[in-house]
Amino acid sequence: MEKTLEQHPSSCIKVVLFGPESTGKTTLSKALADFYDTTWVAEFAREYLQNKWDQEQKTCERSDLLPIAVGQMELENAAAKQTNNLLFCDTNLLETKVYSEIYYEGYCDPTIDFFAKNNCYNLHFLCDIDVPWEADDLRDKPHERKKMFLAFEDALKTLDLPYVVLSGSKSVRLKTAVNHVNKLLKQ
Repeated sequence: MEKTLEQHPSSCIKVVLFGPESTGKTTLSKALADFYDTTWVAEFAREYLQNKWDQEQKTCERSDLLPIAVGQMELENAAAKQTNNLLFCDTNLLETKVYSEIYYEGYCDPTIDFFAKNNCYNLHFLCDIDVPWEADDLRDKPHERKKMFLAFEDALKTLDLPYVVLSGSKSVRLKTAVNHVNKLLKQ
């Protein structure tokens, strides 16, 4: 099981869109991939949990976390093989870890925890909560956005990971993100 959560070796630059629900991560992942004519990795949990909701009217349970993590890493590893030199990830295992700890009273599966801390990304874009929250079948924390944002930021700080907070309109966020990605590409 452990090997399924490990990143495969890759020379591409990996950038993660990170943060609470309904903060524009998917929109920005797609926009950045379009801008750079490269690949992006969708959020596996969204499809997985939407299917569960549609079939059983159930939300995420602790037993779903490992299959979600495995699915996410399968998507990421496959995309890393197909991309040019740049990959945008619309979440990662650290996102799963943060959600797990929030929803399950500090619990995170030890395997997810290990790889969340050890898989490597060049940059995290922490998406701010300054955009309107949009309801859907899976989102459930409209009144806890600040608390959620701080939990995600704390995870990045605790692990001393490189990150930039993206705030403002879609166009402002995209411009800021492009400036930071261009710096990575020049290194």
